[in-house]
Amino acid sequence: MAALLGILLAAFLIAAVPFALRLLHSFLWVPRRLEQRFRRQGIRGPPRRLLSGNAADYRDLLAAAQSAPLPSFHHAVVARVAPHYREWPERYGRPFVFWFGPRPRLVVSDPEVVKAVLTDSTGTFDKAGSGGGNPLARQLFGEGLVGLTGEKWARHRRVIAPAFNMERIKGWISEITAITSSMLDKWEVRDVAHAEFEIDVSKEFHTLIADVISCVAFGSSYKEGKRVFQLQEEQLKLTILAMRTVYIPGFRFVPTKKNRCRHMLNQEVRNSLRKLIEINGRKCEDSNNLLGMMLSASKLGSEFRMGIEEIIDECKTFYFAGKETTANLLTWATLLLALHQEWQNKARDEVLQACGKSEHPNAENLSNLKIVNMVLKETLRLYPPAVFLNRMVNRDVKLGKLDIPAGTQLQFPILDIHHDVNIWGTNADEFDPSRFAEGKSYHLGAYFPFGIGPTICVGQNLAMVEAKVALAMILQRFAFVISPSYVHAPMHGVTLQPQYGAQVLVREI
Repeated sequence: MAALLGILLAAFLIAAVPFALRLLHSFLWVPRRLEQRFRRQGIRGPPRRLLSGNAADYRDLLAAAQSAPLPSFHHAVVARVAPHYREWPERYGRPFVFWFGPRPRLVVSDPEVVKAVLTDSTGTFDKAGSGGGNPLARQLFGEGLVGLTGEKWARHRRVIAPAFNMERIKGWISEITAITSSMLDKWEVRDVAHAEFEIDVSKEFHTLIADVISCVAFGSSYKEGKRVFQLQEEQLKLTILAMRTVYIPGFRFVPTKKNRCRHMLNQEVRNSLRKLIEINGRKCEDSNNLLGMMLSASKLGSEFRMGIEEIIDECKTFYFAGKETTANLLTWATLLLALHQEWQNKARDEVLQACGKSEHPNAENLSNLKIVNMVLKETLRLYPPAVFLNRMVNRDVKLGKLDIPAGTQLQFPILDIHHDVNIWGTNADEFDPSRFAEGKSYHLGAYFPFGIGPTICVGQNLAMVEAKVALAMILQRFAFVISPSYVHAPMHGVTLQPQYGAQVLVREI
């Protein structure tokens, strides 16, 4: 027995020593070497803890910033949503570096660097993947387009991109208007004797866009996909928690209560999507929607063949990302027009001139909505869906004066750049859609709510058309102001959203 125990102990040590050495290399040697390289360039940041880096500092800053709502509805929101983009540069300068575990995140706000990295085609800069490298945070999107890199990303992109070209989206406008009209009819029922009534437009728009995405991308309805959306809301809470925590290798396999819940939710989402694909697959197979194109690519002999599990992953991505991006864009745009009545009136006058009081927007008159387009672009500047973009540096590289070592995660603070007075002027925190009037231009690396370059959001065209159609139809039928019950507290979950809902007072016109 003693001999057996000795053998087992020896085997354990043989396995454990290399693992311990790898941990020491990853958590001690590599971070120290990178830290010294940054310091030689004058790049500093908050003091790094050995194992967790600055994860706790980040969480403390965020908790303090979001402990109370903003005192009024203004748009200087960076310090509340992402306080480290304001507090740490004041202490350590720009660019600055902070650490999540052993990995550095170099925060760079220079539009020239943003443009150079995001438009690079050499493979030097990889997408960091969804969840920031934490496998517990990746379950929300699965192995869909958002989290993929390399050849697999390119193959999926070639299949999916044609489903979202502008000509195909124009063919979906009638479905979008029908679904939006159904929502507005329900609003009208609540308008008793032309009195104002309160609506949380955030909830309304999440249901609206969920229905649109289900219909035009998957050939189903919100009712059919409702369970998927509910499960993804539960996944979202666990994803946010994981994204703010340093991941310990192998921890996802530990059967904790949260890990068991993650596994259960993931399995139920996948099973629900598999059933939806079975139900809708046959009628979609010959169609030009997203599901139809992926199913065509799943056939033997297809150049870019996709298996059923890959299709499920892409459905997960578009069910969530497609809904969140557009629903939050519409929410913030409505709140901004409710606050800035002069722009609401300008936008309404334009819509009535282009579409009349009762004609739905269509592919022809939608292009005449210049002011509505300006409003949406300015909304995306002030309240972009994504607060930042990450890129992983695969090899040592020079960017201007920066000497960036391999293994660094570059972070581009979209929200901070979009509010930079050096780029947008002293009124950077003010709502001014005229910035985007025809003929006016901006630096490519200074405005990128959907990203830029080869990895620009594949659903950008659909998101903008959905938002233009919905906003135009609302302006045709209703006027709205901020409700006294609205509390201005923008927060970053996976997207930028109002923490306590988006209440407006609405009346029929």
